[in-house]
Amino acid sequence: MSDAIAPHGGTARTFVMDEARLGQQGTLTRVWARTGSRPAAVKQTKYEWVYLYAAVEPASGESAALLAPNVDTGTMNAFLRILDAERKEGEHFVLIMDQAGWHKSRTLELPAGITVLLLPPYSPELNPVENLWHYLRSHYLSNKSYADYDALLAAGTDAYRKLTPEVIRSVCGCNYLERAEQS
Repeated sequence: MSDAIAPHGGTARTFVMDEARLGQQGTLTRVWARTGSRPAAVKQTKYEWVYLYAAVEPASGESAALLAPNVDTGTMNAFLRILDAERKEGEHFVLIMDQAGWHKSRTLELPAGITVLLLPPYSPELNPVENLWHYLRSHYLSNKSYADYDALLAAGTDAYRKLTPEVIRSVCGCNYLERAEQS
């Protein structure tokens, strides 16, 4: 919807948003190995986490992100300020996200240039940014060990910075958004 008309003139842009927990209890993925061999893979059992907040525009591949130690309304408010700072004059952002408690809190400070559309409950398959979490874990974050929170923060930052607009467009492409753009 990059060329849609915003409520008060200007351009409306559609972003999808979610948070992912990255932690020391890593994700195992499949690896290539000789038939009959049993390759070893790292699996930690420590309990430190970093949360990646991200909003992506599937049409352009543009994104905004924040890595934080927790998920709550205060951190969501900080993320919304970061996203709002990416808005250009005359743009309005439509932000599609799930119904996490901090997404619909009474203390959420929604900037005037952002409108939220909440997905139906328990429907992660409707949020294309979920595919991005799988991509990041399978390409950059799995089968690794992280010493502490700072190492997780560095790994999450490095992984997110490796994303290109082309990868985001490919991984987060969404039929229902593409059909809406063609209308």
